[in-house]
Amino acid sequence: MFNKLTERFDSIFKQLKGRGKLNEKNIKEAMREVRRALLEADVNFTVTKNFINEISKKAVGTKVMKSLSPGHQVVKIVHEELINLMGGDAFKPNLPHNRLNKIMLVGLQGSGKTTSCAKLANHLRKNASLAPKMIACDVYRPAAIEQLHVLGKQLDIPVFSLSKNKKVIKIAKKALKEAENSENNLLIFDTAGRLHIDDKLMKELQELKKIIKPEYIFFVADAMTGQDAVNVAKEFHDQLEFDGVILTKMDSDARGGAALSIKKVTNKPVAFVGTGEKISDLEIFHPNRMADRILGMGDVLSLIEKAEQTINEEEADKLAKKIKKNQFTFSDFLTQLDQIRKMGPLDQLIGMMPGMNNQALKGMKFDEKEIKHVEAIIFSMTKAEREKPSLIKASRKQRIAKGSGTSIQAVNRLLKQFEQMKKMMKKFSGSKLPKTGMMPF
Repeated sequence: MFNKLTERFDSIFKQLKGRGKLNEKNIKEAMREVRRALLEADVNFTVTKNFINEISKKAVGTKVMKSLSPGHQVVKIVHEELINLMGGDAFKPNLPHNRLNKIMLVGLQGSGKTTSCAKLANHLRKNASLAPKMIACDVYRPAAIEQLHVLGKQLDIPVFSLSKNKKVIKIAKKALKEAENSENNLLIFDTAGRLHIDDKLMKELQELKKIIKPEYIFFVADAMTGQDAVNVAKEFHDQLEFDGVILTKMDSDARGGAALSIKKVTNKPVAFVGTGEKISDLEIFHPNRMADRILGMGDVLSLIEKAEQTINEEEADKLAKKIKKNQFTFSDFLTQLDQIRKMGPLDQLIGMMPGMNNQALKGMKFDEKEIKHVEAIIFSMTKAEREKPSLIKASRKQRIAKGSGTSIQAVNRLLKQFEQMKKMMKKFSGSKLPKTGMMPF
């Protein structure tokens, strides 16, 4: 989402870092470019103006001007201000196990509320050990209730609904009463939306809030709608006072203005972000990690968390030893491909690595079909060839190409890339980063 903004920042700060000394004129020019980059990213005008003013005040201080590396000092200030802009600390909901917790999701139609309801239930069950139940209160959108039931069945999470009943308050009261005698300690209410805000919608949601008395209300916004999402969020907050925002479609090519503006406009943080279509693609929003990614510093902590969820620690240790001894094979590569596929899209993972900015990623294609071609080539090798690729000469390449339905050029390309990757892995194995058990390619 922030690719273009990252590119712009990278270009601006390269110029600053290239100067031995900075003066007010240098900084003013740089801030003009930062301002333009933020507005192009669809960040709210007032938010942008205040952001630039804060940075400018700090950047022209004696500490920066007399620093040995003033360009780096300015980047540090921008980094700190980005974190403040997005809310500072990550949102941490307090949901005790010994009582019935209620969460209400609100937002316009099409923002992704129903899917977010299932994603949030899955996330809190997995990461907070809660026992959720989803309540189908969207009685207006065709198939919304059916969709929630399908998602619930897929996740093995119960769903409460009243067939043929269009009275939302009655559904909520019945769900609360039934929950008194159940083992569930979390109810997540999927509420109705409209194509636009109207009095009828708000009155219904306000009445629902009084009945439910939720611990948290989350406003669900589509990140692709940019400043429209921010404006709608403000209206919802003015009338409902929600506690946080769930931004959907953060994996899209939207400009990212909503993520950077919404905290300052509503004074409520982005709590969670949807990062893909899978039910597991919901993450806690960490302002510091997002600031790192925007400034091209990577996001190692998120990368490690993803790896820890899918990779066995014992297998990771074995792999680390093999990498250090330069014994990584095509068989290991196949295992890693499978594990990485479980972690998410490859371009997202690589984008989390320090130093792998947009310039480094330009021209690289991350196509699932290409991965299947790679797998086909490896499967066409003998066990001995996988363990010792140096055995693969002309006649063997011909056989492998024919067996995999690819070409000799494709086999040559994979062999070359594999050797390059081994060298890179050897280099990374000496770093002091926590083990992820994942290929750093």
